[in-house]
Amino acid sequence: MAQFSFLNDLNSAVRMDEPITKGPVPRWQKKTLEPSGGINSSLNLSKGKISASFNASSSGMPKTPKQSDAMAMKKTPSKTPKKSPGKTPSRTPTRTPSGGDRFIPSRTGTNFELGHYKLNQQENEREDDGLSPAQKDNRQAMKETLHGCDISQTRILAFQKKAPAPPEGYVNPLKVLYSQSKTPMSAKATSRYIPHAPDRILDAPEIVDDYYLNLIDWSSTNILAVALGNSVYLWNAATGNIDQLLELEGQDYVSSLNWIQEGNLLAVGTSLGCVQLWDATQNKRLRLMDGHSQRVASLSWNTFILSSGSRTGQIIHHDVRQREHQVALLSSHTQEVCGLKWSPDGKYLASGGNDNMLYIWSGIPGQASYQTTPLYSLSAHQAAVKALAWCPWAPHILASGGGTADRHIRFWNCNIGSCFNSIDTKSQVCGILWSSAFKEIISGHGFANNQLIIWKYPSMAKVAELTGHTARVLHLAMSPDNTTVLSAGADETLRLWKCFVPDPLKKKEVKDSAPIHSILKQSIR
Repeated sequence: MAQFSFLNDLNSAVRMDEPITKGPVPRWQKKTLEPSGGINSSLNLSKGKISASFNASSSGMPKTPKQSDAMAMKKTPSKTPKKSPGKTPSRTPTRTPSGGDRFIPSRTGTNFELGHYKLNQQENEREDDGLSPAQKDNRQAMKETLHGCDISQTRILAFQKKAPAPPEGYVNPLKVLYSQSKTPMSAKATSRYIPHAPDRILDAPEIVDDYYLNLIDWSSTNILAVALGNSVYLWNAATGNIDQLLELEGQDYVSSLNWIQEGNLLAVGTSLGCVQLWDATQNKRLRLMDGHSQRVASLSWNTFILSSGSRTGQIIHHDVRQREHQVALLSSHTQEVCGLKWSPDGKYLASGGNDNMLYIWSGIPGQASYQTTPLYSLSAHQAAVKALAWCPWAPHILASGGGTADRHIRFWNCNIGSCFNSIDTKSQVCGILWSSAFKEIISGHGFANNQLIIWKYPSMAKVAELTGHTARVLHLAMSPDNTTVLSAGADETLRLWKCFVPDPLKKKEVKDSAPIHSILKQSIR
């Protein structure tokens, strides 16, 4: 009988149609034993199998693979132990619906048949080599009709829908780490809020529409002087009160205005060539000074020296302390002097005329002697030079603007008399002002855009454009706190723009105001 049992074992060993009773448990059977199909159940099952094998080996009784597998299958998977706070957290972080940095596409819309065709496209093309051109076209059309798209323009791996937009305020950390430029969170603010609408609009009826005149000025005591026809009105910016200072008689009209640096003295130039001094607090005329034969279109103060430019091209220095007020006569201009500005330190006087010339004159502060020949004669402008402004933090730098035929703003170093920068504004330049708080300039323009432009200095990058005037901007004036710009237009309106308001979070610098010399008033009277 022994030989029959041996043959039976041999036959059962070589037969392939019977179920396998030895070896490891198949994967699908392990899956059925897992309660949730998770990673922890598989780990627990493996731990049970390992512990069973370890117990069998430690007892000294060798276990067959069949017995080990049976013990592992009988082993009940243990429940997932609760994690204590001190243990290492899971490697896979929990992702919230609103956050995350991954996009997991949905494969429900994937065309697997088309992908299979694209993978085997080379073999399909080899099969089509033996076909005629008509048969190839028919087969290609049939394929495109079957798949519903142009096969040549289709890719195997492509998203059917675009990735969702990131939540508001989300910044990719990889961009922060690997981008060379600064991200919006780390970059400093390069711009500020500038209102593009005027803060207030005032009526200015009968303002003379003349490019060469200078009809508004803002005093250090916050009083705005405006010349309307033959009258001068004072507007208190703090209270809003309006008072009439003077009214000329006959055909005479006001052609220029200028406040003294500190105080309430107002110089008024008339069309008949006379210069008047008025005390704005008492509404009283203090002095009348002659010397010009035609209208006075420009005025500028330098302490007790008042310079006036007329239509004849002459510039007269008046010493208001003396009975004989005329101390110097400058006669280089051949046409009307429409721009006149002393530098903040009183070292230079800039004069621009309708002869397209810009002259730089030397001045000695505190003395009555002045040179009658210009230091520099600058002829770069191709039109009348009315807009003049000195840099407040660099008194030797002058900005000048040309008329309609020129349209340029040019910057001059008056220590050496050279132009170091210029820009084409595309419009007639009527006025220029500096802002020391933001290192910017603002320019008022006439033909053809009638707007105000704020420029960053020295790059001359355009910061903002302020529009609203329906006619050319004739004059500009700055408030004493350097926050508000007033523009006077030929449309008979005055517009106040709060374009240089400092950041309230930053500390404001308090500047001590210079005392008003009472001896000056006494000497004038």
